Amino acid sequence: MSKKYFLLVAFIFLAFVSFAQTGKITGKVLNSKNEPLQGVSIKITGAPGGTTSDVEGRFTLSLPTGQKYELTFTAVGYAAKVLSEVEATAGQVNEVSIVLEKGGTELSSVTVTSRRTPARLETVNSVIAFQKNTGTVASVVSAETIKRSPDRNTGDVLKRTPGASLQDGKFLVIRGLADRYNQAMLNGILLTSTEPDRKTFSFDLIPAPMIDNIIINKAFLPEYPGEWAGGLIQVNTKDIPSQNFFNVQIGTGFNTQTIGKDFYKVKGSGTDWLGIDNGFRGLPTGYKTKTDFDNMSRSEKTELGKSMPNIWTAEKASAPLNVSFQANGGFNTKLFNKTVGGTFGVIYNKSNRLIKMMNRRNSFSGNIISYNYDYEDDRYAQDVTLGALGSLSMVINPLNKISVKAIANVNTANYFTDRGGVDLDRKNEVKSSELTFKQNTFVTTQITGEHGILPALKLKWYGSFNILDGYSPDQRRISYARNQGSQDVYRLQLANSLSQESGSRIFQNLSDYIYTAGGDLSYNFNLFGQKQTVKGGYMFQVKDRLYDAKLFANYLPVDNDALRQLPADQVFAPGNFGDGSPTSNKIAFDAIKGNSFRYLANTILNAGFIQFDNQFSDAFRFVWGVRVENYDQLVGSVKASDPRHTHTEVRDFLPGFNATYKLTPKTNIRLSGSQTVIRPELRELSFLNLYDFELNASVQGNPNLKRTKATNVDLRYELYPKGGEVFTLGVFYKYFDKPIEQIYSEGSGGASTFNYQNPDQATSYGVEVEIRKKLDFVPALKNFTFQGNAAYISSKVKSDAQNIKIDRPMQGQSPYLINLGLMYDLPKQGLNATVLFNQIGERIYLVGDISAGAGSPDIYEAPRPVLDFQIAKKILKTKGEIRLNISDILNRTQYFYQNANGKDSYQKSTDPYRFTRKFGTNINATFNYSL
Repeated sequence: MSKKYFLLVAFIFLAFVSFAQTGKITGKVLNSKNEPLQGVSIKITGAPGGTTSDVEGRFTLSLPTGQKYELTFTAVGYAAKVLSEVEATAGQVNEVSIVLEKGGTELSSVTVTSRRTPARLETVNSVIAFQKNTGTVASVVSAETIKRSPDRNTGDVLKRTPGASLQDGKFLVIRGLADRYNQAMLNGILLTSTEPDRKTFSFDLIPAPMIDNIIINKAFLPEYPGEWAGGLIQVNTKDIPSQNFFNVQIGTGFNTQTIGKDFYKVKGSGTDWLGIDNGFRGLPTGYKTKTDFDNMSRSEKTELGKSMPNIWTAEKASAPLNVSFQANGGFNTKLFNKTVGGTFGVIYNKSNRLIKMMNRRNSFSGNIISYNYDYEDDRYAQDVTLGALGSLSMVINPLNKISVKAIANVNTANYFTDRGGVDLDRKNEVKSSELTFKQNTFVTTQITGEHGILPALKLKWYGSFNILDGYSPDQRRISYARNQGSQDVYRLQLANSLSQESGSRIFQNLSDYIYTAGGDLSYNFNLFGQKQTVKGGYMFQVKDRLYDAKLFANYLPVDNDALRQLPADQVFAPGNFGDGSPTSNKIAFDAIKGNSFRYLANTILNAGFIQFDNQFSDAFRFVWGVRVENYDQLVGSVKASDPRHTHTEVRDFLPGFNATYKLTPKTNIRLSGSQTVIRPELRELSFLNLYDFELNASVQGNPNLKRTKATNVDLRYELYPKGGEVFTLGVFYKYFDKPIEQIYSEGSGGASTFNYQNPDQATSYGVEVEIRKKLDFVPALKNFTFQGNAAYISSKVKSDAQNIKIDRPMQGQSPYLINLGLMYDLPKQGLNATVLFNQIGERIYLVGDISAGAGSPDIYEAPRPVLDFQIAKKILKTKGEIRLNISDILNRTQYFYQNANGKDSYQKSTDPYRFTRKFGTNINATFNYSL
């Protein structure tokens, strides 16, 4: 390292640790509408000095350590509030969030327990206060809650919120509604789907340590996007810090199904450890375009195939320990007499896991059940997450602030699947494998501004540019077979035709470029002796997508039995390739042609809204308005004459209201109603048809899909007994006009197909309950806190279409969801522990096909209990922390079953499995140190 870089690092280090002999007390002041209060006076009892809150309601006090303080908060028109027993700790931040109630000047005393653990009780209390004072039905997750769980990404965090569950480890299901019915926002800006095959946001892209808080709206407000019906998930990343800080965390761990056992790895590029392929798996330099390749001679094509890496097997090794690293820091300073602050962070995780799976196809004839095929799959996966976060904010003056935020994340799955079993349709014993590298790169850059034009008039604006790049190079599949029950040699399934199932090499690229801009004006005025707000805004979003799959396959123009008996690491050696002529008995190479393997898409969304926030009395608040969304969508091809071309433009008026009545200062009753819309995802409208090795089926789009319109009604009772405690009970009802579902059509071998359909209508209703209660009413349990939530949900699909089964639950809907947690805290000792439990009821994973009165029954996912544990201990004078996480302690098998007797519930002794998965228990230890 050069001298100048060494000095720069030393300077940054000293800047971060210079505050270690003082303690800082920071926080945010809100009113009863969750609006930040600017200009609140904060005084220190018995000492000079103090401060005032800024445009965001934030404040910071730097105080000598070794004593406790009493703070007084005052503002015109609000009752003053006193916080006593507030401690300043060296090198620590004590965060307190304050809610001032309207009134005179009388003081209301609130006690903050003296402790060395910063920002714990206050953080929990403020989050619950935010939920209490919000104008709609919502659930809130704080950074402290995230820290207290073993969750590594946003998806795992979200599955613990009321009425939420996770599908396939990353796709959120809220209120039993499939992921397509949810919407995601990042720092107040609309996101779009991150998956090429489904309408969903993959929440595992955002590492949990980068999150400041998450708000899940379950009732629509016109100021937010209107394309959802289950939940609107607002993920907010860390912003300007209260003080300089720098944290480093390292960790290691293992999965019980990999440690001490054989593990298979595929030779890859030198940068695979970063989750990035350096071109090793890319197409040869001789390949230019599809057209150029098609114009090549057979021998030239075969030469190109021969030049590709001859790697078709995995090497046996032992799985290394999982590793994780995290570093994040922040600063708060003055620049040109302006407050400037920022945060940065990097995170790296590399894990190894073995997923043991079973894959069957069942045939039903009355009460007789037989298997068409029965496979056992072992998937050896290496997962890498590499992420970075940066933000910079400047408070120009108390009324104006500008922020810039950027997130980059690489999320990669590199796996080898080893399959063995029986194909009874073909009377074969089968040995197959798939080598896959899936690299998802997500980048977002955002700029936002908040400006107080007049004391009563505020402007907010934003702009963002998002990139989603999905890259899956050189996906390889081979299959060997021999006659069932024989001792014959296994032969490679390579014929004189091109196949995706054996001998194939597939390259997929997905590029999304998303441009978003918008803003809103809000004006405050007095009416009925209360503060009223009117807000109007506009949003514009353009999305450009290009998806391209290049499918190639090796084949034998003339059968060569001796060649097909060679093992996989020898059969595709360069010497076994011929000249591609029709009479050759050596391997030839060509592309699997078809215009359905590529599509482009463009969408333009123009949205405007007007919203009124009326406070008719101290007890009654009514938020209402309407949003108009004009959606222009082009999928397939820009040429109208192309059969892949699909163009639609629809305008929707989306009204919504939310009424809140405060029975007492601690009790709310909420009623809301709205109209929202759910549009088909681009992939679902395309003609794209690709084979899925794991499910042994293809996925086919449907250009004739229609959008879904949803009518939503919510009623909820909320009780907030004291700080950090909550009890809510709610009911909801939803009506769907033309819901979108994925239908599974059985076929022989790998000819089964997923496609998408619009049933005529569906209804859903349910009950939710949430509780968080300190157990200090029992002396022996004074350090324990219980939290839990549960939901009961019922839904029904109806349709006149002949090929859609009716009078059944909606796809992805569970009849119940349970989340339980027990937390233990010894703040003075710096010790805390958490036990978490999660379970969902049986839900339809794939809707069965009943066309022509036959077909396959629905495939259900059976309930599966999940138990997690975490314990953490402060060390090194509270600057360090060691943490032990154990995830999925029970390690129960995940069953996907079919039930031919018309029942939904899982009957283990009689219901045949369609798939099973077993993931193993993850055990991880981390060490965190704060400078």
